[in-house]
Amino acid sequence: MSGFLGIPPAVLTDSYKPTHAFLYPDSIKSVAYGEFRCGYNGDKEDTRLLFYGIRYIIDNYISVKWTLQDVELAEKFYETHNAGYKKFPFPKDLILKFIKENNGYFPVKIEALPEGTACHVHTPVYQITAENEYAVLITFLETLITMSWYPTTVATLSRRARDVVEQAYNDTVDEDGYWSLENRLHDFGFRGCTSIEQSVIGGSAHLINFTGSDTMSAGYYIQFKLNNGKPVASSIPATEHSVMTAHKTEKDAILRMIDKFGSGVFACVMDSFDYVNALNNIIPSIAAQKLEKGGFMVLRPDSGDQVEVVMMALRAADKVFGSTVNKKGYKLINGCSVIQGDAVTIESMKKILNAAKEAGYSAQNIAFGMGAGLLQKLNRDTMSFATKLCHITYADGTQRDIMKSPKTESSKISLPGEFVVKRNEHGVPIVYPKEICAENDPENLLRVVYDHGKVIEWDDFDTIRERAAKEWSCLPHCYDNISPELQTKIAKCIQEIKSRLEK
Repeated sequence: MSGFLGIPPAVLTDSYKPTHAFLYPDSIKSVAYGEFRCGYNGDKEDTRLLFYGIRYIIDNYISVKWTLQDVELAEKFYETHNAGYKKFPFPKDLILKFIKENNGYFPVKIEALPEGTACHVHTPVYQITAENEYAVLITFLETLITMSWYPTTVATLSRRARDVVEQAYNDTVDEDGYWSLENRLHDFGFRGCTSIEQSVIGGSAHLINFTGSDTMSAGYYIQFKLNNGKPVASSIPATEHSVMTAHKTEKDAILRMIDKFGSGVFACVMDSFDYVNALNNIIPSIAAQKLEKGGFMVLRPDSGDQVEVVMMALRAADKVFGSTVNKKGYKLINGCSVIQGDAVTIESMKKILNAAKEAGYSAQNIAFGMGAGLLQKLNRDTMSFATKLCHITYADGTQRDIMKSPKTESSKISLPGEFVVKRNEHGVPIVYPKEICAENDPENLLRVVYDHGKVIEWDDFDTIRERAAKEWSCLPHCYDNISPELQTKIAKCIQEIKSRLEK
């Protein structure tokens, strides 16, 4: 039996999807595609995105063999799913047909951008093709494959955060300190996820951009499932409030941390009782033991005004441990730094880094942790993702390019036709109609990732990270990525729509 949690794959979709097999017109070919329609949180100044996560969906939900047992289990459910617990329609005969004729694999072809590709909104990130009697199943998988919105949105958010840190590093950090940029944003989101699976999917998307993560489920998945055993994620020993309050005094808790892990990098939360007292009195009282061990201490505020508490920690650590001035003229505290991990957003990161810079401190002194803000406080509307039918060839051979064009909301139009995505002379992915390009064009970024059960050999995670870093920084923040040829087709389709409405 295939499926998730013993749920047959025929019900891993929205309820109305099974009915559409009976509602589409008779056809021999249908094509659908997925696109993001706006920048992160509707940003119009930066419409870049970082596509990631379709492999997880293909590997775990699409490239699975459907079985006769799956059909039997699904049928039991469909028998009672209609209003009033009556029989609900589903394309049982078509499913039985591809189980027999296609060894149980869903009969579509899926093309997608390579994992880690940077592009702009309105770029088709995947394209689905269904043919012959299976053309009516074109959007049956839409519910599953649309879920690629989530890892892509996390990856895009994480990359935008990296841009903020990189700018601060360019201003205040010497080149020999750039290695630390890789762990400046730490994933604290595991406990805020709705499921372990979400922690794997979202946590791995973040690790395209940074190596810091406490979401070990994602770190393990990447290392041993995607990256040939090569590690990507890392963390350090750290206290939490429960550890600090379990000791008779906070000093005792910190001394135990120093005794056990003081020769390496370690972090201590500082605000269980009195943050000011912890900084001004406790830190000086343990300085000798910390220096004797020779490790690196990270101070973690966890409440209060984010800018204020970080600056308080920097000044206190500077006073106790001292600092050196780097080549760019900014202070680097000796053997100590700060991590802010409470309610962090991209905007608060900017404010903290700007305040540190104004006070003469290098950004290398500051790390960030992001939990719900990284893995939870986003949804499909954050970048307005949708999958839409774009082409149909009817049973009589007539072809028609299709687009959605709601009069009440122009931002929700879709693109007509079949597509290829090719880089222009500036390296920007541009969307073209498929018919103007050569068949199997090697420059087409939409590459077959699944074809009636056959799956490509995926890139390892290091390759994905390298691709993302290279391509993101080369893209202009905004770009009109719709080719003139596709613009012409869009105008033609809109005119046809108007003509039909006038009749």
